Amino acid sequence: MELLNEFFNEVKIFHLEKFEDNRGFFLEKYHTKRYQKHGIDEIFVQDNHSRSYKNVLRGLHFTQNKPQSQIMTVISGKVFDVVVDIRPNSKTFGKYASCYLGDEGPQQIYMPDGFAHGFCVLSDIADLHYKVSKIYNSSHEKGIIWNDEIINVDWPITNPIISERDLNHPTLEEYFL
Repeated sequence: MELLNEFFNEVKIFHLEKFEDNRGFFLEKYHTKRYQKHGIDEIFVQDNHSRSYKNVLRGLHFTQNKPQSQIMTVISGKVFDVVVDIRPNSKTFGKYASCYLGDEGPQQIYMPDGFAHGFCVLSDIADLHYKVSKIYNSSHEKGIIWNDEIINVDWPITNPIISERDLNHPTLEEYFL
């Protein structure tokens, strides 16, 4: 596992070592002590798996009341990944950082609580695995509209496929200001 980049002094991008041969591959997605060396010491209590198709855009999601940290790993495919600082007292509140993540690497992003997260799929299919630090509760899930004018994410796709729920999220200003 190699730390490749860091955003907002807390969000971390990792490349995972993949061992491949003619039979397939082996990939270690999580090892507590390796993450602790990078300052990640949460206890992760739930694993989730999602599949999305080309041009699907999900986000910008976060949890309220019981905020959670998460480690997202791209199992297959390629995504454009976005994190937005939603910590109201932060110097970088409302700013975003982005990167490309794929099954060839970098494959993984760690996001502590205090950040909204979204992604769009660039490959035909993308399978994502999430480790989260709190048990999922839909009543705590919130979001900010994907095309918020203040955040102004430069998404690499046009005409994204977006859920009705994500289309109805408030703006950053409506939610926080």
